Amino acid sequence: MNFPDKLQYTKDHEWIRIEGDTAYVGITDFAQKELGDIVYVDITAVGKELKAGEVFGTVEAVKTVSDLFIPISGKILEVNSAIQDEAAIVNTDPYEKGWMIKMSVSNKNEISALLTADAYKKLVGA
Repeated sequence: MNFPDKLQYTKDHEWIRIEGDTAYVGITDFAQKELGDIVYVDITAVGKELKAGEVFGTVEAVKTVSDLFIPISGKILEVNSAIQDEAAIVNTDPYEKGWMIKMSVSNKNEISALLTADAYKKLVGA
């Protein structure tokens, strides 16, 4: 499994990559493997301001549907159109092409509550 050091992680299996005042969010390699074949990603929160931990959408796999939780507070600016057309990208490339949302960052102090790659590895037993 892949756990890039440049990312921060949540206990709910989302990752976040901060780039200045914006960030990209998706689900981890561990999460996509646990879910199995992803068939649909439903994100309807574009334009909404959400607090850390709130649901911003769902991911549907052959076996189950799972909520997606925003790692830090901010406004959802964009949904990755590539995964809307082909949700399986999340399975094949969860950290690059399979990102789910682009968001503005409201409170950078919340980043300190997220997990490092090493802490996330310990959480999932990798």
